[in-house]
Amino acid sequence: MFRQLPMYQRIGAAAFKKDLVNTLNFSRELGDPHNHFKSVHVAGTNGKGSVSHMLASVMQEAGYKVGLHTSPHLKDYRERIKINGQDVPEDFVIEFISANQKFLEENKLSFFEMSVGMAFDYFRKEKVDIAIIEVGLGGRLDSTNIITPLLSVITNIGLDHTQILGNSLEEIAAEKAGIIKPEVPVVIGEKQEQTTRVFQKIATEKNSRIIFAEDHECEDFQSDLNGPYQKKNICTAVTAINILADNSSFIINKEQIINGLNKVRSNTGLRGRWDVLQEYPKVICDTAHNAEGLRYTMAQLQKEDKKKLHMVIGVVSDKNLSMILPLLPVDATYYFCRPDVPRGMDEDHLLREASQYNLMGYSYSSVPEAYAAALKQAKPNDIIYVGGSTFTVAEVI
Repeated sequence: MFRQLPMYQRIGAAAFKKDLVNTLNFSRELGDPHNHFKSVHVAGTNGKGSVSHMLASVMQEAGYKVGLHTSPHLKDYRERIKINGQDVPEDFVIEFISANQKFLEENKLSFFEMSVGMAFDYFRKEKVDIAIIEVGLGGRLDSTNIITPLLSVITNIGLDHTQILGNSLEEIAAEKAGIIKPEVPVVIGEKQEQTTRVFQKIATEKNSRIIFAEDHECEDFQSDLNGPYQKKNICTAVTAINILADNSSFIINKEQIINGLNKVRSNTGLRGRWDVLQEYPKVICDTAHNAEGLRYTMAQLQKEDKKKLHMVIGVVSDKNLSMILPLLPVDATYYFCRPDVPRGMDEDHLLREASQYNLMGYSYSSVPEAYAAALKQAKPNDIIYVGGSTFTVAEVI
């Protein structure tokens, strides 16, 4: 799967497909498994992973058999496809690829197209009560967008993947809004001046009820996913659960919502969201990698009680550094590194660019080397932050 087929997370825009033809053909080959289970579809620039895991955890606490499809993975491919927090078995992955290898090779399916087909086939065979399906990239042309869910969710819109989705918030919102289906309600996580009218227009065209999470009361709810930036994700998830319960046969009470939100990590195995690996020195990993996500995490980082801050940062080569480097704190020592993927940005180039923003430190050829140097330099009351890319976090975790 990794060596023979394109994968956006590893090689970038070259892996992105401009239509759903391959996905639809593969789905027909599999007997259209997505038509055999109920689902919720989740898109957005930031927060869609957290919201997807929150929804899965709550539904699990309510006693349902819950499929969860997310991307990317941190350590093991099978993290992408779960039922009640358990990764898809290795044997299923092997047997699925073996059984469909001729079709996959002849039709040159991408890594993600193959993964979506596998997830849908697994959820059908395991007879899940509901599946939470996270969009991989965008929405309109994402391989997951062949489903007709009970509910669509769009967390927020930010300037990310602009080389594919568009250069303005309005353009990106239109791509994300591609998951809105006729007469299927849609929950919008954040009201943004540039995007609200886009969502309202498309929802009206599809005769879909549109609900803004910000208009609903969510202050009573908390989660085991740390960081103030999760408050909006919590409100989005709670609103989505309530709309789902009101418009379907699923029964979810407030206690189950509270328990689900407080057990996201244990119920789903989610990692990499303000993930504290150790104390003394405190090590925090976070997968935030675009301007909107980093703005939240850097604000939280500055509130931490610390003597000195150490930043282990590695990014991918197509990252717009002018958007993210100004957000990083200047009162820190930096350990710039290259993630171990083809898209990894050269560490010396990152160091040179960062120095223009008064971010000073050293460069290392690998993430483990940079992390080891930070651990060696840090005192017990210091903080080490690891981030910049999902891949950087994955190598440390």
